[in-house]
Amino acid sequence: MTVPVEPFSPALRRSVGVVMIGASLSFLDSTVVNVALHTLSVDLHAGLGTVQWVVTAYLLALAAVIPATGWAARRFGAARLYVAALTVFTVGSVLCACSQSVGMLIASRVLQGVGGGAIMPVGTMIWTAQSSKVQMGRVMALIAVPIVLAPTLGPAIGGLLIQGIGWRAIFWLNIPFGVVGVLLALRLLPMPRGGDAGRLDVTGLVLASAGIVGVTYGLAEVGVAAGLDTEAAVALPLGLAALAGFVLHALRAEQPMLDLRLYANRAFTAASAAQFALGAANYGGMILMPLYFQTVRGDGVILAGLLLAPTGLGALLSAPFTDRYSAGATSLAGAVVLVVSTVPFVFLTATTSYVLLCVVMVVRGVGFGLSIIPAMTAAYQALPPDKIPDATPQLNVLQRVGGAIGTAVLTVVLTDRLRHRSGPAAQADAFGSTFVWVLAIAIAAAVPTILLARVEHRARRQADAPPVSEAADSSL
Repeated sequence: MTVPVEPFSPALRRSVGVVMIGASLSFLDSTVVNVALHTLSVDLHAGLGTVQWVVTAYLLALAAVIPATGWAARRFGAARLYVAALTVFTVGSVLCACSQSVGMLIASRVLQGVGGGAIMPVGTMIWTAQSSKVQMGRVMALIAVPIVLAPTLGPAIGGLLIQGIGWRAIFWLNIPFGVVGVLLALRLLPMPRGGDAGRLDVTGLVLASAGIVGVTYGLAEVGVAAGLDTEAAVALPLGLAALAGFVLHALRAEQPMLDLRLYANRAFTAASAAQFALGAANYGGMILMPLYFQTVRGDGVILAGLLLAPTGLGALLSAPFTDRYSAGATSLAGAVVLVVSTVPFVFLTATTSYVLLCVVMVVRGVGFGLSIIPAMTAAYQALPPDKIPDATPQLNVLQRVGGAIGTAVLTVVLTDRLRHRSGPAAQADAFGSTFVWVLAIAIAAAVPTILLARVEHRARRQADAPPVSEAADSSL
C-alpha cells in the first residue's frame, strides 16, 4: 500500500536541520576514535588496555544517561534539554582536545558521553512531536542518516585527521559544529517550559542504568579480551540481574522510568525486536570489513575506512523508498535484501575483487536502510503521541545494545578463527567463516520483520473491514 506524501512544516524543517547537527556529532564520536587508539597509546604513554577505556567510557556514559531522557524531556522541555546536552558534549570535546594524560582524556570522554547520549533520544522527541503519522516515515529516514553513516565515515575521517594533523583534531572538529548547533537551536527551536513529569523514579533509573552499563561493559570486555575474562564474567551477570530487577520494578511502579507496558502493543514489540536484531546484524557485520582490508589485503587505515563508504551510500540510496509503502512490508523486503547480500561475504578470499566487494556493500547498505528505518517508523506509528517520550529511550537502548552484542560476538568468533592461521589465504578463510555468523544474525533479524508485516497487514484488514452492522445490512 502506497503511503501518501505530506510536506514538512517550516518548523519541522528547522528542527530537522538543527537536530541533525548534534545527532551526527554524537554518532560519529562513537566510531571516529577507534582508529586513534594506537596513536593515543604512544602519545600518552599508556598501554592499549588502558587506552581502550577512551572508547569504552564514552559508550558506558552514553548508555547510562539514555533511560533518564524521557523523564527529563517532560520535566524541563525537550528543546531545552537538547541545548543542554549539546553544550555538555561540546565542553567535553574541548576537555578531550586539551587532555594531557590518559586519565584526563577518559574522564573527559565520560562527560562527552553524558551529553552525546541524550542528544539523539531528545532530538527524536522534538521531531516526532512536530510530525504527523503520515510524515513519520520520512522523519525516520532522516533520523537514520547519522546512524547509518557514522560507522562508515567515522573511521575514514578519524584516519585522515590523525595522519594529517594529530589525534587532538578529532575532538577540535566537534567544537565549531557544537557551538553553531547550540546557537541555531536557541534561535530556531521553540523553547516551551517543561511540565509535571512526576517524581523521578530513582530506583528504576539506578537499576536500568546499572543493567545497561553492566551489559555494555561486559560485552565490550568480551570483545577486547576475545573471550569471557573475569571482568566480563562479573559485569554481565550483574548487568542482567539489574535489568531483571528493573523489569519487575517497572511493571509494578505507578510512574516507572521506562514504561514497559508499551510492549503490550504487538506492532511496537515486533518493531523493537527488529531494531535490536538489525543493530546486531549491521554494526556487528560492519566491524569485520575494515579488519579484512587491513589484515588480509594489507590496506592502510585511511583506505580501509574509505572502502566502507559504499555501505553508507547504499543506505542513502534507499532513503527515498523507505516511506512510500507500509513500514512492515518495506522492513521485511529490506531484511531479505540484507540476508541475500550477506551471502557473498561467506566466500571471501584473499583476492576477491574490490569492485565486487563495493557493489555488494552498496546492496547491503540498501538492505539495511530499507529494514531498520521502516522498523523505527512502525514502532512510533504504533503508539499515541504522548507515549513517544517513553518509547524513544527504549528504542535507542535496543539498537545500541544490539550493536554491542553483535560486535562482541563476532570479535570473539573472528579471533578464534584467526588463531594459528597465517598467510592471506588462511586469514581470508577465517573471515569468510565468521561471516557465516553474520548471515545467521541477519536471518534472525528478518524474523521480527515478518511478524511486523503480519501485524500491520492484519490491522489494515481490520481497519478496511465494514462495521458489523453495515455487513449485516448488506447481507439482507
